[in-house]
Amino acid sequence: MNYFLLGILLFIHVYPSSENRPDSIDSPAKPDKIRLIIDSDANNELDDQHALAYAFFSRDQFDLEGITINNTRNGGTLKGHYDEAVRVAKLCNAYNDVKIYKGASGNYADIQNHINEADYDGKEAVDFIIKSAKSSDSRQLVLLPIGKLTNIALALKKAPEIAGKIRIVWLGSNYPDAGEYNLDDDTTSVNPVIQSQAPFEMAVVRNGKPSGTAAVSVTPAEINARMKGKGIEVARAVAGRHGNSFTTFGDYSADLFAHADLHGNPPSRALYDMAAVAIVKNPHWAEKTTINAPTLSGNKWIDHAKTGRKIEIWENFKKDEILADFYKTVEKSAK
Repeated sequence: MNYFLLGILLFIHVYPSSENRPDSIDSPAKPDKIRLIIDSDANNELDDQHALAYAFFSRDQFDLEGITINNTRNGGTLKGHYDEAVRVAKLCNAYNDVKIYKGASGNYADIQNHINEADYDGKEAVDFIIKSAKSSDSRQLVLLPIGKLTNIALALKKAPEIAGKIRIVWLGSNYPDAGEYNLDDDTTSVNPVIQSQAPFEMAVVRNGKPSGTAAVSVTPAEINARMKGKGIEVARAVAGRHGNSFTTFGDYSADLFAHADLHGNPPSRALYDMAAVAIVKNPHWAEKTTINAPTLSGNKWIDHAKTGRKIEIWENFKKDEILADFYKTVEKSAK
């Protein structure tokens, strides 16, 4: 054997292809899971339920540390929102390992001066948020409010030092336009969060426009085709919000759509909150823009040419990619 051929064989033996090398420098290390708390008005509409299920079933990427509940004007009392979150957790086989905490019924302006009292509206959720943010875990904690911002604003008021440990991604507002359900439900909580030192991002809603989470909409027919029977099957049936009992989240999803008011052509419902979970999971599924932090006056935005504070706006959500991953994640949970 000539020396040239011997050299080639030695090279191949010592340096196998990166495809076959388990420790190839070209193979990226799996990143740490994302620490996550979702703050939800779970009994409002049907998008909160899908957001919660998506997060429960994505725990290969999320360390879902807990769910905090707030009360917005639809969905009855705080107990109604809490009960719906429990219902979804049970259907996702997550009730025993992801705790759910009751938060604020009222608004920030009415509660803020009571936060040093022994008990106040929202205390359980606020204390949990603060405790989680102050934990010894070095990873940033993502707070994902998909309702009003009350619990988050109260936590920052009570413990402003947590700002450096958290990242807030809010599903809310029609920025730069006025109004939106989550924003309107407690306008007094918005400026305290925006003006805090915590990183703040808004996944905008923008009903009727293609650039907001409102565009991530689905028809009942699609849900029936893609969701019925999907998800882990739980041993004990769970009573649904509208009656009947269910053993998979997929069947409950279809029932929620069967009882929903539909909008647009074709008639559909937006999964606003689920899209917010999606961009935390994969930031490539929307476009992010940095802006000078605005302030809220009433329910209208006032922009500022120069501020020392920057926030992020998420828009132009990739509906097809988001829905494809959602369906795949639900289906995979049963395996």
